Amino acid sequence: MLLTAACLLAGGCASFPDEPAPTSWSAQPQLTPQAGPRPELPGEYRPSPGEQGRGQTPQSVPPPQGCKDFNPAVIGTCLSTVTGVAPIGADAQGGVAAYATERGGRLVKVTKDVDPVVIAQIEVDASTDGGLTGLALSATFPEDQLAYVYVTTATDNRVLRIAPGDSPKPILTGIPKGPSGNRGVLASDRKGSILVATGDAGNPALAADPNSLAGKVLRIDGSGKPAQGNPTAGSAVVSSGLRLPGGLCVSADAQKVWVTDWSANHDAVYRVVPGKLGDAAWTWPDRPGVMGCASYSDVLMVSTARTPGMQNLPMNPAGAFTGKPEPFMQQDGFGLIGPMEMLNDTASVVGTINKAGGQPVSSDDRVAIVVREGGGGSKD
Repeated sequence: MLLTAACLLAGGCASFPDEPAPTSWSAQPQLTPQAGPRPELPGEYRPSPGEQGRGQTPQSVPPPQGCKDFNPAVIGTCLSTVTGVAPIGADAQGGVAAYATERGGRLVKVTKDVDPVVIAQIEVDASTDGGLTGLALSATFPEDQLAYVYVTTATDNRVLRIAPGDSPKPILTGIPKGPSGNRGVLASDRKGSILVATGDAGNPALAADPNSLAGKVLRIDGSGKPAQGNPTAGSAVVSSGLRLPGGLCVSADAQKVWVTDWSANHDAVYRVVPGKLGDAAWTWPDRPGVMGCASYSDVLMVSTARTPGMQNLPMNPAGAFTGKPEPFMQQDGFGLIGPMEMLNDTASVVGTINKAGGQPVSSDDRVAIVVREGGGGSKD
């Protein structure tokens, strides 16, 4: 499959209509692996006939040499644990450029075969499960170049806005901080507002408290105030009940919003319904560490922090899952994948987290472009 230069998805009109409650499923104990995506670039490596259809493997691409990675899908190397990714447009050669965040506090720009460029260095407290853990861009990024990040400080968790040439500006502060449950993630709602998923700060009671910002999906405008159209006027809260969110994603048509979470007994993905979190759309009792997600028309892709690769959840146009998840990309040489962001209707930008518990290679951690093949899953 030829990977050509991809363009950013055009921002749609996000809204929060009354959505049908998500269909509740339980993960099956036996999952069938499938071949993962096989991104390629013109003039780069192409698999031999015997390798066709199997996806790239560590044997089909030369191993990295230092920070040089020969996998044509890789656009950023030698990063710390990557916690957020966002495509920002084309580079000078017509490839893809992206922003990436590192848990230790850096926001960087990555471009293939170019050293990462530091956009901002933010002081964070990464002593728990927090740090710099979320990234989203403004809906008008090509004009204003605004980025938003979720960070843990010495006193709280908060959302910062980063403008070119300025110091990061806090726009939403006072999100409770605790001994755990500090990780938070961000996403654009494709209209102009920012979605924020927050942890429960180690206190489940806060997640249930409508007056607390902990354990919630929030929706704010670019200045950090509650966005218009939220379930309760003057409140940023969209839904409640999260413990430790790993990913937040919005479909291209802005009709489906998903959040992944590490609950006390299982991992789960929820269809975000304004006013409530509702039942899990899918649960993983084996707790693979669900992280980032990408919502395509026929599949929800979910990355996992404890199992290499990702899992595909096939779904119908209404957003109901139609089969059990299928692991893929386990053999593609990327290892553990954390954040992901849709690039277009066939590809996503992903970041690896091998330095946080995987088996890093010399070029880890990396940012890469993943082109999906098919996207279906097995039927029940």
